[in-house]
Amino acid sequence: MAKNKPKKIWIDADACPKAVKEIVFKTSRRLNIRIVLVANSYQNIPQSDLIQMIVVNDGFDAADQHIVDQVEIYDIVITADIPLAAKVLKKKAVALDPRGKIYTEDNICSILSVRDFLKEFRDAGTITGGPAAFGPKDIMQFANSLNKLVS
Repeated sequence: MAKNKPKKIWIDADACPKAVKEIVFKTSRRLNIRIVLVANSYQNIPQSDLIQMIVVNDGFDAADQHIVDQVEIYDIVITADIPLAAKVLKKKAVALDPRGKIYTEDNICSILSVRDFLKEFRDAGTITGGPAAFGPKDIMQFANSLNKLVS
């Protein structure tokens, strides 16, 4: 867990739900924490000196690489991308899934293993569905996890 206040909260913004971004924007205003959204295309963001939008080229994983290159110790990165979360943890930053799961050194290896295992099934056509729809329970879990990390 982040024992020190993060300097920034990074958002892997292309696939991040709008409700999650709104919670982060409110947290930014409340606690005066800088937010950096990184995406492959421009997104509307609130006018604030604390919120920055960075648009990277369309290269594969360009947004992820930008975050990894710039993230600092204790920063928080919001991403559903498990390999990105693993890289962020190696830089001693904190990774948080938009559904509220906090990635840690203790759980990231098993989460990566399950991800790879399920990918094999999907590639073989055995599993055709994805995760459950993002809903109010996920939003509440995310808000609780983010509050725990920034307090």
